[in-house]
Amino acid sequence: MGMKKHLFALLSVSIISLSACGGSADNNDNDFKRRLDSRVEGKVTVRGHYENFEALTDEFHNFNKIYPNIQLNYEYDKDHKKNIELALNGDTPPDIFFTYSTLDFDKLDSYTEDLSAKNIGFEFDLDCVREGLLYKDKNGKVPYFPVFTTSYGMLVNENLFKKYNVKIPTTYEELKTACAAFKNVTDKKIYPMLGHESMVMYPLYFPHFCGTLLNNPDKVDALNKMSIGAGENMRSSLELAKDFMSKGYVDVNECTTNIADDYDKTIKRFYEGDVAMMLAKGGTVSGTEKRESQSEAFTKNPFKYSFHPVPSTAQGGYFYNTVDLCFSINKNSMNLNLANEFMRFLISSKRLNRMAKAKRMITPSKDMTFDNIYSAFGKIKEDHIIIPSQIGLSDAADKQVRKAGTAVCLKNMSVDDAIANYGNLE
Repeated sequence: MGMKKHLFALLSVSIISLSACGGSADNNDNDFKRRLDSRVEGKVTVRGHYENFEALTDEFHNFNKIYPNIQLNYEYDKDHKKNIELALNGDTPPDIFFTYSTLDFDKLDSYTEDLSAKNIGFEFDLDCVREGLLYKDKNGKVPYFPVFTTSYGMLVNENLFKKYNVKIPTTYEELKTACAAFKNVTDKKIYPMLGHESMVMYPLYFPHFCGTLLNNPDKVDALNKMSIGAGENMRSSLELAKDFMSKGYVDVNECTTNIADDYDKTIKRFYEGDVAMMLAKGGTVSGTEKRESQSEAFTKNPFKYSFHPVPSTAQGGYFYNTVDLCFSINKNSMNLNLANEFMRFLISSKRLNRMAKAKRMITPSKDMTFDNIYSAFGKIKEDHIIIPSQIGLSDAADKQVRKAGTAVCLKNMSVDDAIANYGNLE
């Protein structure tokens, strides 16, 4: 046993011959045509940062109905992203591992299988994924496959909307009308809109900003180069955020004092039942169901809730769809055929949708089926769906726009000053 193995605090979930175990709903996988002998034996390990990954272990169950003698393990490391390379060079490297769209794949090129290759004996159904979500490097290699995607929006307490006869907003004017109605409620204190400080108006102005860049490559190029005057491209979105914040619908002190993070604390604050709309990301929504029983307030007074785009125009909001989690195959795996077969099993609309529903995330599949909590996103028109890779905004430009929005929404910076300081915002 080498020392590298002991660098990781791993939780291993072993699934051995699970044909008699329960799996997820709709687990008829007759559409899958196996490529290997059903009696094949071996082991496949998937490694990542989720502490619990029931959606994946459900698919272990389903795969074992086809291959009962393949042992599937999930290894947890809370610092997986940091430790990827060490793990791949360790004594027991994973066969499949979590990857992220923000990773530098040049460093991982020597480890990742090319999922688009035709000569590995396993062709993957890459066409089942929505255009723009599938990453290709400069050589056309596909080093990872998107498993979950996410978006930004607001958790809506539907009971409050029903009780006070307020319409769940689908346009910007309706959003302001709804907030005004909740602000004027007299029988109890209701917060029209809250969110962790990192989210305050971000789900409103940033998708709107990206919407202004659609089919405008010259604007994107200027923003990426931090060209003089490029900040002017933020004006309409920053003015939108400034206008909304000027109405007093967001209690900034409550956001910064009592909502300490954009996940657990955001959910539990929402479950107190006095927030009409809670700004959040899809990754936060994924943790809602498990926390219902952890909230005394929600347990005593449960309510129906759902996740919606924040409407920023007269035509509604934007579905800003980003890749959240990917799987890569270790091309140096000692169990490569088995790892490829398991990935081929996962890469299908049915199983991607099934996993997304179990995890309360958004599927990358073209054949989108939404958990009911996300149903509002299924109504977004095609011209209001944004996939970041199709815009081409650089990370540096992205960060400058975020900083501009934060400065305008939380630090009282004027829109003009934010625009003038684009490229130099701290």
